[in-house]
Amino acid sequence: MEYLKIFCMNTALLISVAYIANLIYKHMITHAPEPVKQASWVVLSIFAGWVNIFFGYRLDEHVIFDLRFLPLIISTIAFPQPFSLIIIGVGIGLSRLIFGMNEAAVAGVLNLSILGFVCAGLSFWVRRTPATIMVKSLIVIMAVNLMNAVNITVFGVIPEQEYITKILPVTLPAGLALSMLFALIIRDFQLDLQRTVQVVRANELLSAQAEELHKNKIVLEERAKQLMMASQFKSEFLANMSHELRTPLNSIINLSQIIEDSDEGLSREEITEYGAIIHRSGGDLLSLINDILDLSKVEAGKLDVVHEELNVSEIPEMLALQFTVAAKQKGLDFNITLSEDVPHVIHSDPQRVQQILRNLLSNALKFTMNGFVSLNIRVVEKPEGPALRRWVVFEVQDSGIGIAADKHAVIFEAFQQADSSISRKYGGTGLGLSISSDLAKLLGGYITLSSKEGQGSLFSLYLPL
Repeated sequence: MEYLKIFCMNTALLISVAYIANLIYKHMITHAPEPVKQASWVVLSIFAGWVNIFFGYRLDEHVIFDLRFLPLIISTIAFPQPFSLIIIGVGIGLSRLIFGMNEAAVAGVLNLSILGFVCAGLSFWVRRTPATIMVKSLIVIMAVNLMNAVNITVFGVIPEQEYITKILPVTLPAGLALSMLFALIIRDFQLDLQRTVQVVRANELLSAQAEELHKNKIVLEERAKQLMMASQFKSEFLANMSHELRTPLNSIINLSQIIEDSDEGLSREEITEYGAIIHRSGGDLLSLINDILDLSKVEAGKLDVVHEELNVSEIPEMLALQFTVAAKQKGLDFNITLSEDVPHVIHSDPQRVQQILRNLLSNALKFTMNGFVSLNIRVVEKPEGPALRRWVVFEVQDSGIGIAADKHAVIFEAFQQADSSISRKYGGTGLGLSISSDLAKLLGGYITLSSKEGQGSLFSLYLPL
């Protein structure tokens, strides 16, 4: 009867230890790294075994009966790690030496060490078998209790006949029953811990989702703002486009109507003048349509460039023929310089290079009321990785209205200008710089801008040598 009392007391103590451990786990080491959790479990199991020995039943001065092997059973079921189970078994066994060094204590150390290795072997089966947790628990409980009885029979100091006939019939069934009861209680604790962990993870997941939703909301708001701006820019572009189309079309229609209805009432000089205006208006329309087509080809990825020999020395002469008269009409100084170190021939697309330079020079002349417009062609070296790379640079500089710093990136986007009022004052669709930037990239180069509002602008086209 004393065995049953002590075993029940051991179980009650273990339940108390398990409850305290459950609280510590919830509030202190739930988020700890896995090695810390395993180390904490090992220490707790050894401590629980020591508590069982401390409150065990003393058969005589040296022999103690208790359920010290119970933490080892629970560890095998809950944390089936072979090395940890060996440490727990040996640790509980060594804790028996605290209560005195004698033959019974040595037998106790040997018993728990053997049980530790037995549980380590069982842990391999526990981790691999598809059986339910209840089946695993029953087999582990029976194996450990039976092995404990065998060890006491073989290594114990109690006479074999006395142990088998008087003690074993009571302690073995009691140990099995209380082991199963404690396993059920620990299983309930474990389920509660799992639910706690799941709740914590669910909260973390919800927080992460809420944060992600907030970020997505910001992104969507930004995209909505960009769409509104794009819609506004396109509306302005269409308004500008209608104006740019209407002006030359009206000139062509009105002047051709005058010529048609003149009944030879117009002089030769008037017809020639009207014809010239019609020709210029047609050229303006063609240039506008070409810009729109080029933009659509670039956006569709279908604009091809042809790399061939480009005679750089011919560029100043060609551009001078096109822009000198326009500069004189506005009273501007127009200069083109070509550095001596610039190679006479480079490999690029002559048509596209001239198109970019015409766009840059046209803008410079358009937005410069007095002062100068210049084109300087030179060679520069820039570091690219560990080496230097050589570039030919076409610098278009003017003393015009300049561009505010916050508009430097905007003006290279399609349908956009530094100020929507500019298109009304100076004309234009806002496509020239966008097309020029895209063409420069297709040629392997790029365009840079240096400008301050009211202090002129410097556009630089870099092409690789």
